[in-house]
Amino acid sequence: MAGNKAGKKEETTMSNLTITVQDDTLRQARIKALEQGTSVNALLRSYLEAYVGEGARRRLAMRQLLDLSQTAKSARAGRRWTREDLHER
Repeated sequence: MAGNKAGKKEETTMSNLTITVQDDTLRQARIKALEQGTSVNALLRSYLEAYVGEGARRRLAMRQLLDLSQTAKSARAGRRWTREDLHER
C-alpha cells in the first residue's frame, strides 16, 4: 500500500503480465533468482519500477539544473564561445 498526502493508506492494485522467453532462459533466471533469495517475478517487478522511475528522476534533475542556472551568479560577460575555445588543448 502507498501513503497519500493525508497520511492515509490507499490500495495499490497489481496487474499480471505474461511474457514469452526461451525455456532455458527462464530456467537459468529461476536458478539465479533462487540463489539470490528472490524470484523472477520480484526481479521483473523491481526492474520495471526502476525503469519507469528513471524518467521521473531525470526530469527532476533537469528541472533542478535549470532552476539552479536561473539563480547562478556566473556570467559570460557577453562572450560567445567558439568550438576551438572549448576544445583547446
